[in-house]
Amino acid sequence: MNLDFLSPVAPDSDAQPAPVARSPMEASAAHDGARFEVRDGWNVAVDYQAAPVAETVGWADMSQIEKLELQGSGEAIEAAAGFALPFGTAVRQDGAWWCRLTQIRALVTGAHPSPSVRERVDAADGVNVVDVTTSFAALTVVGPLAREVFARFSAIDLRPQVAAPGALRPGSVARQPGIVICETEDRYLYLFGWAIGEYVWSVVADAGHHLGGRPIGVDALAMLPGPEPAPEASRA
Repeated sequence: MNLDFLSPVAPDSDAQPAPVARSPMEASAAHDGARFEVRDGWNVAVDYQAAPVAETVGWADMSQIEKLELQGSGEAIEAAAGFALPFGTAVRQDGAWWCRLTQIRALVTGAHPSPSVRERVDAADGVNVVDVTTSFAALTVVGPLAREVFARFSAIDLRPQVAAPGALRPGSVARQPGIVICETEDRYLYLFGWAIGEYVWSVVADAGHHLGGRPIGVDALAMLPGPEPAPEASRA
């Protein structure tokens, strides 16, 4: 039986369609006017129709960023990192955030991690590396009212005097387990379960729209100030 009719590629073509990964929030972003491009195998919301960068607050779907869970003893995990990983702190190094979650688990994530990050953790002794990219969805919430957005559905204290850049705050967000990384004073990376992506988008959008905010694409996000390496990340 010829099944060529099931393929989006013409029957006389030797090319095979490349699989495209999709965020659980793609439909919500599309409803809000997102324009998508396939980048590094992901269908990414790059911008929105007639939507400049919000001056109050914006949120960008960042589910495509790599997320690696390191499993091992605290000593082995820190040896793989090459620096200390204190609880409550996300350490910025080589384009990635290194986050100690428990005594035996850490998370490494970032939009543009250096290839040396994966090489280092894969070669580490006593550390098991699990790719959890599609276990965690992610939003970057950015702007002067970013903290106010979180305050509307979470009790996590993100005041600057409590949560400075580099602060790691796991806890209940929108009544669901989540992880908030303070990237800059007005920019937060929010990680949460893949299965609740649409729900989280609706919660963030409801709070953000009431504050005059709007979703933004990754291209607009790239033009905004981003996180810099923290002093704690320095290695000998």
